[in-house]
Amino acid sequence: MNNALIQSLYRYLIYGIALLTALPFHECAHAWTANKLGDPTARINGRMTLNPLAHLDPFGALLMIFTGIGWAKPVPINARNFKHPKWEMAISSLAGPVSNLLLAYLSMILWKITTIVSYYHSGFFVQNLITIFATMVSINIGLAVFNFIPIPPLDGSRILSLFLPERTYFSIMRYERYAMLALMIAVYFGLLDGPLGFFRHLALNSINFLTGWIDLIWRLFL
Repeated sequence: MNNALIQSLYRYLIYGIALLTALPFHECAHAWTANKLGDPTARINGRMTLNPLAHLDPFGALLMIFTGIGWAKPVPINARNFKHPKWEMAISSLAGPVSNLLLAYLSMILWKITTIVSYYHSGFFVQNLITIFATMVSINIGLAVFNFIPIPPLDGSRILSLFLPERTYFSIMRYERYAMLALMIAVYFGLLDGPLGFFRHLALNSINFLTGWIDLIWRLFL
Protein backbone atom coordinates (compact mmCIF):
# COMPACT_ATOMS: atom_id res chain seq x y z
CA MET A 1 0.00 0.00 0.00
CA ASN A 2 1.66 3.25 -1.16
CA ASN A 3 1.91 6.44 0.88
CA ALA A 4 -0.57 8.37 -1.28
CA LEU A 5 -3.28 5.74 -0.68
CA ILE A 6 -2.57 5.65 3.05
CA GLN A 7 -2.79 9.45 3.24
CA SER A 8 -6.09 9.42 1.32
CA LEU A 9 -7.58 6.76 3.61
CA TYR A 10 -6.37 8.70 6.65
CA ARG A 11 -7.94 11.91 5.31
CA TYR A 12 -11.27 10.20 4.68
CA LEU A 13 -11.17 8.62 8.15
CA ILE A 14 -10.63 12.00 9.83
CA TYR A 15 -13.33 13.54 7.63
CA GLY A 16 -15.73 10.74 8.61
CA ILE A 17 -15.03 11.25 12.33
CA ALA A 18 -15.78 14.96 11.97
CA LEU A 19 -19.03 14.25 10.12
CA LEU A 20 -20.14 11.77 12.79
CA THR A 21 -20.24 14.69 15.21
CA ALA A 22 -21.26 17.58 12.94
CA LEU A 23 -24.30 16.03 11.24
CA PRO A 24 -25.93 14.50 14.37
CA PHE A 25 -25.31 17.73 16.29
CA HIS A 26 -27.02 19.69 13.50
CA GLU A 27 -30.06 17.41 13.24
CA CYS A 28 -30.43 16.99 17.01
CA ALA A 29 -30.47 20.79 17.36
CA HIS A 30 -33.43 20.95 14.96
CA ALA A 31 -35.26 18.26 16.93
CA TRP A 32 -34.47 19.73 20.36
CA THR A 33 -35.53 23.25 19.36
CA ALA A 34 -38.76 22.07 17.72
CA ASN A 35 -39.59 20.05 20.83
CA LYS A 36 -38.96 23.06 23.08
CA LEU A 37 -41.23 25.17 20.87
CA GLY A 38 -44.10 22.68 21.13
CA ASP A 39 -43.63 20.08 18.40
CA PRO A 40 -42.60 16.65 19.76
CA THR A 41 -42.65 14.93 16.33
CA ALA A 42 -38.87 14.57 16.01
CA ARG A 43 -38.51 13.43 19.63
CA ILE A 44 -41.24 10.80 19.21
CA ASN A 45 -39.47 9.56 16.07
CA GLY A 46 -36.20 9.12 17.96
CA ARG A 47 -34.42 12.05 16.32
CA MET A 48 -33.65 14.06 19.46
CA THR A 49 -30.36 12.22 19.92
CA LEU A 50 -26.66 12.55 19.09
CA ASN A 51 -26.57 8.94 17.89
CA PRO A 52 -25.26 9.22 14.28
CA LEU A 53 -27.24 6.16 13.17
CA ALA A 54 -30.51 8.00 13.86
CA HIS A 55 -29.62 10.80 11.44
CA LEU A 56 -27.27 9.55 8.74
CA ASP A 57 -28.48 8.90 5.24
CA PRO A 58 -25.90 6.34 3.96
CA PHE A 59 -25.76 7.70 0.40
CA GLY A 60 -25.74 11.31 1.55
CA ALA A 61 -22.97 10.59 4.06
CA LEU A 62 -20.78 8.86 1.46
CA LEU A 63 -21.24 11.75 -0.94
CA MET A 64 -20.30 14.18 1.82
CA ILE A 65 -17.08 12.28 2.56
CA PHE A 66 -15.96 11.82 -1.05
CA THR A 67 -17.34 14.92 -2.79
CA GLY A 68 -18.07 17.45 -0.04
CA ILE A 69 -21.77 17.53 -1.06
CA GLY A 70 -24.25 15.46 0.90
CA TRP A 71 -27.06 15.38 3.43
CA ALA A 72 -28.51 13.72 6.52
CA LYS A 73 -32.07 12.46 6.97
CA PRO A 74 -34.36 15.48 7.39
CA VAL A 75 -35.81 15.94 10.87
CA PRO A 76 -39.63 15.65 10.80
CA ILE A 77 -41.31 18.82 12.05
CA ASN A 78 -45.07 19.38 12.16
CA ALA A 79 -45.66 23.14 12.01
CA ARG A 80 -49.29 22.67 13.10
CA ASN A 81 -48.01 22.01 16.63
CA PHE A 82 -46.53 25.51 16.83
CA LYS A 83 -48.41 28.53 18.13
CA HIS A 84 -46.70 30.76 15.56
CA PRO A 85 -45.75 28.34 12.76
CA LYS A 86 -43.84 30.78 10.54
CA TRP A 87 -41.57 32.06 13.30
CA GLU A 88 -41.09 28.77 15.08
CA MET A 89 -40.28 26.89 11.86
CA ALA A 90 -37.63 29.53 11.14
CA ILE A 91 -36.19 29.26 14.65
CA SER A 92 -36.12 25.46 14.45
CA SER A 93 -34.31 25.71 11.11
CA LEU A 94 -31.87 28.31 12.41
CA ALA A 95 -30.91 25.95 15.26
CA GLY A 96 -29.11 23.59 12.87
CA PRO A 97 -26.45 25.90 11.41
CA VAL A 98 -26.11 27.80 14.69
CA SER A 99 -25.33 24.50 16.45
CA ASN A 100 -22.58 23.85 13.90
CA LEU A 101 -21.07 27.26 14.56
CA LEU A 102 -21.16 26.50 18.29
CA LEU A 103 -19.45 23.14 17.67
CA ALA A 104 -16.87 24.89 15.47
CA TYR A 105 -16.19 27.29 18.36
CA LEU A 106 -15.72 24.43 20.84
CA SER A 107 -13.53 22.57 18.33
CA MET A 108 -11.39 25.69 17.86
CA ILE A 109 -10.87 25.86 21.63
CA LEU A 110 -9.78 22.20 21.69
CA TRP A 111 -7.58 22.70 18.61
CA LYS A 112 -5.77 25.63 20.24
CA ILE A 113 -5.31 23.76 23.52
CA THR A 114 -3.92 20.64 21.81
CA THR A 115 -1.65 22.82 19.67
CA ILE A 116 -0.24 24.38 22.84
CA VAL A 117 0.19 20.90 24.36
CA SER A 118 2.08 19.80 21.23
CA TYR A 119 4.83 22.35 21.99
CA TYR A 120 5.63 20.37 25.12
CA HIS A 121 4.59 16.85 24.09
CA SER A 122 4.42 16.26 20.34
CA GLY A 123 3.34 12.63 20.25
CA PHE A 124 1.32 10.69 17.65
CA PHE A 125 -1.89 10.94 19.71
CA VAL A 126 -1.65 14.71 20.17
CA GLN A 127 -0.89 15.29 16.48
CA ASN A 128 -3.95 13.27 15.49
CA LEU A 129 -6.13 15.23 17.90
CA ILE A 130 -4.89 18.47 16.32
CA THR A 131 -5.88 17.16 12.88
CA ILE A 132 -9.30 15.96 14.08
CA PHE A 133 -10.16 19.24 15.83
CA ALA A 134 -8.96 21.34 12.87
CA THR A 135 -11.12 19.22 10.54
CA MET A 136 -14.10 19.59 12.86
CA VAL A 137 -13.72 23.38 12.75
CA SER A 138 -13.64 23.31 8.94
CA ILE A 139 -16.52 20.81 8.53
CA ASN A 140 -18.84 22.60 10.95
CA ILE A 141 -18.21 26.02 9.44
CA GLY A 142 -18.77 24.58 5.98
CA LEU A 143 -22.07 22.94 7.01
CA ALA A 144 -23.30 26.11 8.71
CA VAL A 145 -22.50 28.36 5.76
CA PHE A 146 -23.93 25.91 3.23
CA ASN A 147 -27.18 25.49 5.18
CA PHE A 148 -27.68 29.25 5.38
CA ILE A 149 -28.15 29.34 1.57
CA PRO A 150 -31.81 30.42 1.13
CA ILE A 151 -32.70 27.64 -1.32
CA PRO A 152 -35.11 24.79 -0.39
CA PRO A 153 -34.73 22.38 1.31
CA LEU A 154 -31.79 24.04 3.10
CA ASP A 155 -32.37 25.77 6.45
CA GLY A 156 -31.85 29.19 4.92
CA SER A 157 -35.04 28.80 2.88
CA ARG A 158 -37.09 28.43 6.10
CA ILE A 159 -35.44 31.54 7.51
CA LEU A 160 -36.17 33.36 4.24
CA SER A 161 -39.85 32.56 4.70
CA LEU A 162 -40.00 35.22 7.44
CA PHE A 163 -39.41 37.90 4.82
CA LEU A 164 -41.62 36.58 2.00
CA PRO A 165 -45.41 36.55 1.56
CA GLU A 166 -46.75 33.08 2.32
CA ARG A 167 -48.03 32.56 -1.23
CA THR A 168 -44.62 33.42 -2.71
CA TYR A 169 -42.81 31.11 -0.30
CA PHE A 170 -45.02 28.09 -1.02
CA SER A 171 -44.74 28.76 -4.76
CA ILE A 172 -40.96 28.51 -4.40
CA MET A 173 -41.24 25.33 -2.29
CA ARG A 174 -43.04 23.56 -5.14
CA TYR A 175 -39.71 23.54 -7.01
CA GLU A 176 -37.70 22.24 -4.04
CA ARG A 177 -36.43 19.13 -5.84
CA TYR A 178 -35.23 21.06 -8.88
CA ALA A 179 -33.71 23.81 -6.74
CA MET A 180 -31.64 21.29 -4.78
CA LEU A 181 -30.46 19.61 -7.98
CA ALA A 182 -29.44 22.98 -9.43
CA LEU A 183 -27.65 23.84 -6.18
CA MET A 184 -25.67 20.58 -6.16
CA ILE A 185 -24.63 21.13 -9.78
CA ALA A 186 -23.56 24.70 -8.98
CA VAL A 187 -21.49 23.53 -5.99
CA TYR A 188 -19.95 20.63 -7.95
CA PHE A 189 -18.77 22.93 -10.74
CA GLY A 190 -17.50 25.52 -8.29
CA LEU A 191 -19.98 28.24 -9.23
CA LEU A 192 -20.51 29.11 -5.55
CA ASP A 193 -16.88 28.83 -4.46
CA GLY A 194 -16.49 32.61 -4.26
CA PRO A 195 -19.42 33.52 -1.98
CA LEU A 196 -19.20 30.31 0.08
CA GLY A 197 -15.46 30.80 0.54
CA PHE A 198 -16.00 34.40 1.61
CA PHE A 199 -18.50 33.47 4.33
CA ARG A 200 -16.44 30.47 5.49
CA HIS A 201 -13.42 32.76 5.82
CA LEU A 202 -15.53 35.33 7.69
CA ALA A 203 -16.86 32.68 10.09
CA LEU A 204 -13.39 31.23 10.66
CA ASN A 205 -11.90 34.65 11.43
CA SER A 206 -14.78 35.44 13.79
CA ILE A 207 -14.37 32.17 15.71
CA ASN A 208 -10.61 32.66 15.83
CA PHE A 209 -11.19 36.12 17.31
CA LEU A 210 -13.72 34.83 19.85
CA THR A 211 -11.26 32.17 21.02
CA GLY A 212 -8.45 34.75 21.24
CA TRP A 213 -8.58 34.55 25.03
CA ILE A 214 -6.73 31.21 24.77
CA ASP A 215 -3.89 32.84 22.80
CA LEU A 216 -3.77 35.66 25.36
CA ILE A 217 -3.56 33.27 28.33
CA TRP A 218 -0.79 31.29 26.61
CA ARG A 219 1.25 34.44 25.94
CA LEU A 220 0.92 35.47 29.58
CA PHE A 221 2.45 32.18 30.73
CA LEU A 222 5.23 31.99 28.12
